[in-house]
Amino acid sequence: MDINNINSLIEANYCLNIQGMERIKNTYKINSGEKEYCIKIIKYEYPHFNFILSAIKHLQKRGFNKIPEILKTKGNLDYIPFDNGYAYLTEWIPARVSNYNNPIELSNIAKKVGELHKCSLGFNLSKDMRTILPGVQGLSSSNLRYMKKFYELYSDPILPQFVEELKRKEDSINVPQLVGDLSDKELFSIPWGHHRAIIDKCKLDREKSIFFVKKTILNNWSRAVLLNFLDTDLYERQGKAISNFEYALPEPQSDLAQEITKDPYNFDFVAIRQGYNEKELKDALMDNVKNFLMELGTGFAFVGREYRLQVGNTEQFIDMLFYNIKRHCYVVVEVKVVEFEPGFISQTATYVSAVNHTLKGAGDTQTIGLLICKTKDNILAKYAVETSTEPIGISEYELNALMPKDFKGTLPTIEELEQGLSEDTINQ
Repeated sequence: MDINNINSLIEANYCLNIQGMERIKNTYKINSGEKEYCIKIIKYEYPHFNFILSAIKHLQKRGFNKIPEILKTKGNLDYIPFDNGYAYLTEWIPARVSNYNNPIELSNIAKKVGELHKCSLGFNLSKDMRTILPGVQGLSSSNLRYMKKFYELYSDPILPQFVEELKRKEDSINVPQLVGDLSDKELFSIPWGHHRAIIDKCKLDREKSIFFVKKTILNNWSRAVLLNFLDTDLYERQGKAISNFEYALPEPQSDLAQEITKDPYNFDFVAIRQGYNEKELKDALMDNVKNFLMELGTGFAFVGREYRLQVGNTEQFIDMLFYNIKRHCYVVVEVKVVEFEPGFISQTATYVSAVNHTLKGAGDTQTIGLLICKTKDNILAKYAVETSTEPIGISEYELNALMPKDFKGTLPTIEELEQGLSEDTINQ
């Protein structure tokens, strides 16, 4: 429909003397000389259009005053047929695109969205729209509470003087991202159900919540997987190893190296006798290498156990050698079944240096060492690791659910349990 026909259609249905008209997306800005108006075009079938119209009226009735009043036609109707859809007329409201990097604007947007959703309570979908929008039930009071918590969780407190500065320089200042180093795009990239789960488990712990948002994005966790990790102490352990990464590695490698460490490592999947020795523990870890890799974190690939290195005229054997695909580096892992001793640092550093000289390629970053001990004195570990120029982290391990081998062998198998249940059923 050309603009002259639109002009005639509007004048035929509304008491307007149109002096100018400008198309802006799917609306037309109308200049009548005294006022400016907007004709909004909805190219849906009637049930869908009526849903939009009904929602607008419901919000207005509930006191949401930022929606312009729909102007009646000459026939006292709310709309007119328009091409392959429908259209309604309102006064024109001057506006601009919001600056989502401005925390003041974002705060105002969040408050207004909250007000809108509050006013939407009590709005019910028609039978026609339930068919068009299956599964949509509207916004419950619980969802509104989650929205409030979401805003409280991720909005930054802003100093009053900073607020005033932003008000003075609103259009020119470069405002930092709202949520630390987590961009708004990242924050809104995971489903709402994931956010609800994070809010439930992390409460208002902002750093912990951001940690799980990042982990969800990085690993593409489903909600079920996320819920499983939320029930662990992953956040409390992640990146907590004592290390010298900060000064032994350049940024951002130091931060990345710290991220792939934990303290303690949880080896509860290991089933060995209570009087285990070092060889038995390493054997058990390698028997469960898949679980061990999951405990270490994402991006780890297993290279070898008791990995042989020729160093001068001697042979050296690394307990376990891994490659981290995300950091593009080798990771030397030494496991000690005793309390940490400072001498372990020089041994691990030697292995790290040897891997750098013999295995590290042109595209690889610096090799790091990870020393995992039964226990450690944190102060002694901190002092000892500072003596090394090679990047090394020191962690403990836990065997909370230790099960003796002999006892494990006496447990019935799944097949035996199923057979017993079948026999019981027959005997009944």
